[in-house]
Amino acid sequence: MEFSVRIPFVDLLGFRLTRMDGGEAEITYEPIPEHLNSFDVVHGGASMTLLDVVMAHAARSVQTDMGCITIEMKTSFMRAAKGPLVARGKLLHRTATLAFTEASVFDAAGKLCSHATGTFKFVPRLPTGPGAVNTLNRISTD
Repeated sequence: MEFSVRIPFVDLLGFRLTRMDGGEAEITYEPIPEHLNSFDVVHGGASMTLLDVVMAHAARSVQTDMGCITIEMKTSFMRAAKGPLVARGKLLHRTATLAFTEASVFDAAGKLCSHATGTFKFVPRLPTGPGAVNTLNRISTD
């Protein structure tokens, strides 16, 4: 399954979207040595990115024409993550503009490595790339 939008950082990490429907999403990840920390386990930032992306895709699965922006995220690490990993995200509740989600990362033995909850804001997707009608596809951070 292909990601519906290109996210360069996700490409760099090599995430693979395996499911996205009905308020749920699943992403697999096989970390490479450059994604590890000084303890030779998956860097927490890579794990948090995995959780963030799978929660956003769970939220977007109910309205794929919209984008999602992370508003807040809380992450708990239970054990060191060693690949390959699978992340499963779930949409818990949504309003017209917000999605409330959760996700977990599991190792190859099915052991829980980390868990997160997150809130996402739905935003309209804007055209990008050559020939786009709207060349401004950035969101102001001011």
